[in-house]
Amino acid sequence: MISIDDAVIARYTRGDLTFEILVDPEKSWDLKHGTAIKLEDVLAVTDVFEDSAKGKRASDSDMNKVFGTTKFNEVAMKIIKEGEIQLTTDQKRKMQENKRRQVIQFIAQNAVDPRTHLPHPVQRIENAMEEAGVHIDPFKRVHEQVDEVMKKLKLLLPLKIETDRIAVKIPPQHAYRAYPALKQFRVIKEDWLDDGSLSIVVELPGGMQADFFDKINKATHGEIDSKVLERF
Repeated sequence: MISIDDAVIARYTRGDLTFEILVDPEKSWDLKHGTAIKLEDVLAVTDVFEDSAKGKRASDSDMNKVFGTTKFNEVAMKIIKEGEIQLTTDQKRKMQENKRRQVIQFIAQNAVDPRTHLPHPVQRIENAMEEAGVHIDPFKRVHEQVDEVMKKLKLLLPLKIETDRIAVKIPPQHAYRAYPALKQFRVIKEDWLDDGSLSIVVELPGGMQADFFDKINKATHGEIDSKVLERF
């Protein structure tokens, strides 16, 4: 649960009746727009108010009249999904900054310079966004904004979303120790060979290739054979 100090009001009005709950500003907005989030992670308290500022709780009769139930979870979901989430200017600014960071991180992990197949540093992406005058909408999800952001960044940076398919062979003395590190990535083929070595093919965003090899080299002391099979 979020603390009450950081919560905002989600308000649902029907006629002259008002129902309020206290919620996390960003998580409640994401839940409202379809992101799978546990209700308990969105809430500050498990009370429905008629006036939250005065601590006046809504009556069971009013909830039954409007929602057809007094079950808190059902009422709270209706308020979030169909009501209004009240945000202050400062809360909107914080949400925008958080979303901007998420967009930058997505591009850093998934995009590369197509000439070198290496990712751009986060600071370079951030500087280019500022120079291009990129606007981030705090209320849109990251994947809904990336295409437009990329179009603007490509005017300043060579940039391409890229996925790498990489084959790795690990000798038997390191195979079991390296296996957990490999499973952190998307494994599309896996073969344990007769000599105990491991042959594996992973698929990962181009920007994460350095992180991938860093983890695997640490687990194997660099004793691996690898080959990029495909980039797309």
